[in-house]
Amino acid sequence: MINEKINYKSTLHACYLGYITQALIVNLPPLLFVIFKDKFNLSYTMLGSIVVAIFITQLVTDALAVKFADKIGHRKAAVLAHALAAAGMVLLAFLPNFTLHPFFGIIVSTIVFAVGGGLIEVLVSPIVESLPGEAKASSMSLLHSFYSWGQVTVIVLSTLALTLLGHDLWFLLPLAWALLPVFTLVKFTKVPLMPPVEENQRMPLKAMLTSKIFLVAFLLMVCSGAAEQAMAQWASIFAERGLGISKTLGDLFGPCIFAVMMGISRTLYGMKGQKINIHKTLVICSVLCVPSFALTALAPVSALSFFGCALCGLSVSLMWPGMLSLTSAGYPSGGTAMFAILALGGDLGCSAGPWLTGFVADLKDLNTGLLAAIIFPVVMLVGLAILKGLLKSKTKS
Repeated sequence: MINEKINYKSTLHACYLGYITQALIVNLPPLLFVIFKDKFNLSYTMLGSIVVAIFITQLVTDALAVKFADKIGHRKAAVLAHALAAAGMVLLAFLPNFTLHPFFGIIVSTIVFAVGGGLIEVLVSPIVESLPGEAKASSMSLLHSFYSWGQVTVIVLSTLALTLLGHDLWFLLPLAWALLPVFTLVKFTKVPLMPPVEENQRMPLKAMLTSKIFLVAFLLMVCSGAAEQAMAQWASIFAERGLGISKTLGDLFGPCIFAVMMGISRTLYGMKGQKINIHKTLVICSVLCVPSFALTALAPVSALSFFGCALCGLSVSLMWPGMLSLTSAGYPSGGTAMFAILALGGDLGCSAGPWLTGFVADLKDLNTGLLAAIIFPVVMLVGLAILKGLLKSKTKS
């Protein structure tokens, strides 16, 4: 008889690798922004558009996955997701130099691996949520910590590779990273998966989409994604161009310190967080997020800006997994469709946050662009207050 515990551990490990692949998809392009800007003469708005392409593609994928993910099965969808992630990385290595405009080649490659990323995002959370065991919020946070540690790994290894190889050989980087989704793809062909929620047991989409509580949760997912990625996507180039330090130091002390703080917080919550009130935690996170953006953008010395970036990583750390856990606890029969819709909201925010930052940066400067992102944690605070009131009313009724 096969040991179920060992089997489901292997499933968890595959999901962890899936989130590291997701971190690769989201975080490798910004590390190449300076190279793309200098080598291909791309504007800040065009660079921001690469990020928008990632998350808009994931958003469309999320929307489509509402209908087809459960029908084709989690295993086939997971294998397809990682195959597309690997293909997109290979295309990124070659297409920019073999198309009439490098920007077009970058966007096409981005769309391919972003479809894979969108599927990973939709599938991995419900797979982990379905596994046997208690402390679902802690499990979700621990899962998302692998996104953060994946982000750190991608940043450190990519930065070292670019330093050793030089900017002219940048295309070797996505080629090497393509091996990660290939390895994860093989893992997903073997691990055991729990069956998805039966269609007749799932909460109807119409009921979910007309629920005030769910709609507020969707808005908060938008704010979560926007606050996180507004800093994560621009931290590297801000450190170099805004603070005047080298690209290597900019990558290590900008997005890396952001990701480390995010990873530490998610890991600690994943280990000890089952007794913590997630709503109160999200309020504290939102409050801390406001001064983190202000400090990063306005601090007179680099050290304080980096502290602001670290504080931002800490403050946004639990927003995305916390909202997933809060919502899934309220809608246990939501199924993959619920996670797909929430991921859609998160990706909408992940597009809006970096785009707004880049748009304002082109109008004035990158410091002002980062400062504009304060709007997202402010809206999150308001939304959490509204959500608390709605939940109280539901309990009384």
